[in-house]
Amino acid sequence: MIHRTVLVKFAETTTTEQLKEVVARFKALKNHLTGIVDLQAGLNFAEKSKEYQVALVIRFEDKAALDAYVSNEEHQAVAAFIKEVGRVDSIGVDIEI
Repeated sequence: MIHRTVLVKFAETTTTEQLKEVVARFKALKNHLTGIVDLQAGLNFAEKSKEYQVALVIRFEDKAALDAYVSNEEHQAVAAFIKEVGRVDSIGVDIEI
């Protein structure tokens, strides 16, 4: 199983409504992909590392499912929206569990 964690940092001009829409679009990916064991997304409310406003945690059955996710059209549309609303940086980490 593959566990992916993604943290996304947005511009100061990105609104709370836009951040909530990013979370909603992340969550909707589960309906468009196979090989997902679990998918969680939300707004970061921690004081530490608060500059990363959105977190995504997703578990895939295997590396093939991760690879399919990366190239999936729906995932690419979410990535484009994230850039559109002001993505400044992101950190992604994949581990095998």
